Amino acid sequence: MTHLTCFSIWTFAFSLYFGVSTCYFSIPLRMYPGKYSVSGGHGGLTPLRLVAVKSDGDGLSLASDPAGTVNFLDMVNNLQGDSGRGYYLEMSLGSPGQKLNILVDTGSSNFAVAAAPHPFITHYFNTELSSTYQSTGQSVAVRYTQGNWEGELGIDQVSIPKGPNGSITINIAAILSSDGFFLPGINWQGILGLAYPLLARPDSSVEPFFNSLVKQLGVANIFSLQMCGAGLSATSTTDPPAGSLIMGGADPTLYRGSVWYTPIVEEWYYQVEVLKLEVGDQNLNLDCREYNTDKAIVDSGTTLLRLPVNVFSAVVEAVTRSSLIQEFSSGFWDGTKLACWMMGENPWKFFPKLSIYLRATNTSQSFRVTILPQLYIQPVTDVDGTLNCFRFGISSSANGLVIGATVMEGFYVVFDRAQKRLGFALSSCAVSDGVALSEIAGPFTAADVAADCSSRLLKEPLLWVISYALMAICAVVLIILLLALLLPYRCRDRSGEITDESSLVRHRIK
Repeated sequence: MTHLTCFSIWTFAFSLYFGVSTCYFSIPLRMYPGKYSVSGGHGGLTPLRLVAVKSDGDGLSLASDPAGTVNFLDMVNNLQGDSGRGYYLEMSLGSPGQKLNILVDTGSSNFAVAAAPHPFITHYFNTELSSTYQSTGQSVAVRYTQGNWEGELGIDQVSIPKGPNGSITINIAAILSSDGFFLPGINWQGILGLAYPLLARPDSSVEPFFNSLVKQLGVANIFSLQMCGAGLSATSTTDPPAGSLIMGGADPTLYRGSVWYTPIVEEWYYQVEVLKLEVGDQNLNLDCREYNTDKAIVDSGTTLLRLPVNVFSAVVEAVTRSSLIQEFSSGFWDGTKLACWMMGENPWKFFPKLSIYLRATNTSQSFRVTILPQLYIQPVTDVDGTLNCFRFGISSSANGLVIGATVMEGFYVVFDRAQKRLGFALSSCAVSDGVALSEIAGPFTAADVAADCSSRLLKEPLLWVISYALMAICAVVLIILLLALLLPYRCRDRSGEITDESSLVRHRIK
């Protein structure tokens, strides 16, 4: 049975590796499924911006880098889009510059652009027209939760019209073919991966965009993100300004109150530690490790709040109990049906608030980020001018908890890579009819949860080592088995019957 055990271990190791590797990226930007046209107004979510410079509790916040490298005010309103189709930034690639809209994604690490025609995009990066483009000849492919692409790596110059001054030389993945990546209705032609080198493809030697930006322009190793597209019409031909990506710091005009920080648990995704969830005033009372199975990350490229299966079921049950709606269709919860109300009515009064507790930088404490139902019961379309229809902005996940746009639209999120922490503050645009759509509170004691709630899985380099070691062991066993097959000897099972089922070679051929 030694070879069978080896084969089982070998199979398990590779299935584990590929299971982890294929879910490194999560960017489910598909339009809501169903046969209906997406139209309608802003759903009452009119952005409200504050322009006064404020203190964040740690002294006066500055609107620019003291070194003079960047002016944060120049980057305000540099994003367009919405959560359903993604938030994107205009960038200029190559020499002379070719302008493209690039999706902002904190859940991946490759800078990749369309380099060939595609029916769902209006234009692409023509590498032959850039005098500074250099192909490395190396193939690259990335598979996301939804969609994938293949292409080749190259190097070229990039500048950002509403970003730091100057151009930088970066790694570019030229997308030559894709499946389910570019989708109908989008207005972007590439993706800007802002996560860590460990997620870069084909390996971590491909330096991500932001790492190159910090090195070459000397900006601080921090960026911040405000996304304001909640409720925007998905039929607009030109998206209005819908957010800001501030590279090199944080702009105090984009948030209210203090910034609350949580540690980055691992530097691959922006992995954080979730301690508990509440629906209304109901604590789900799950083991905190359930929330972090197999990771909990903050990902701007994911449309919804995605929860591990057990957590999702508990949330749906709690929302159902708290809601004033009886016998609500199960199709609404699993994303296969829309819920509609008469024009002029809205469903938000029927649903509770949703709170996520994150561990604070003082690890004995936590703080709470809360979204109102206006952020997770999302307007999608109207029907015949008589009905307003909505979708559920939360879904189940087989590969971890993902704090996506559904939650991020309520907050100004600071990705402080220098101090290995993520900050949350109330977004100045998360306001509707003068009512804030998000809340933040703390500190709370974390004494009622485990000292370590995160699920610390083996990361890719270690998985490779284990996989190769198991391959070597199984190769030795295979050689021994082949030699044994050449000998005039036949194995019998306990009943005396000749069997081939224990033969690794035969089993593999099957």
